[in-house]
Amino acid sequence: MASSPVNQPVHRSAALLDHLARRMRLQGESVLVQLGLRPRHLVALTVLRDRGGSTQQALSSTLMMDGTNVVGLLNDLEAEQLIARRRSPEDRRRHVVEVTAEGLELLDKAECALAAAENEVLGALDEAQREALYGLLQQAANGEASGSCTEAWATRSVSR
Repeated sequence: MASSPVNQPVHRSAALLDHLARRMRLQGESVLVQLGLRPRHLVALTVLRDRGGSTQQALSSTLMMDGTNVVGLLNDLEAEQLIARRRSPEDRRRHVVEVTAEGLELLDKAECALAAAENEVLGALDEAQREALYGLLQQAANGEASGSCTEAWATRSVSR
């Protein structure tokens, strides 16, 4: 008979988190495609809006993308008039990228559509449960771990 680790919960979350993430991703991608966007477009527009613009180089660093790929991404967005590129007044060799009014409008629509998609996936939870879930996920994402197996694993990894 297989033994279970000491002080460990009976239920594991990884498979459920993966399943919910997959559902959320599929729902999100389906609403974005209806707006002519891909997830990477949404991320770039969001970063540019939140920062009030950015140089291409800083955007490349923030998105952790190769500069060539960022140029392609920006070309997509510029072709749809969602962003505008202009030379930096401080350094004429650099381009500053900003979201246009059309880009802000589409980003607003995308965020509303994504909220509806999230509501569909998490429809079984009430508002208090969603807030609790968000808090727990944020805590886990920030790496606040505890527990005997976690500590044992960390000790084992360090001693090797």
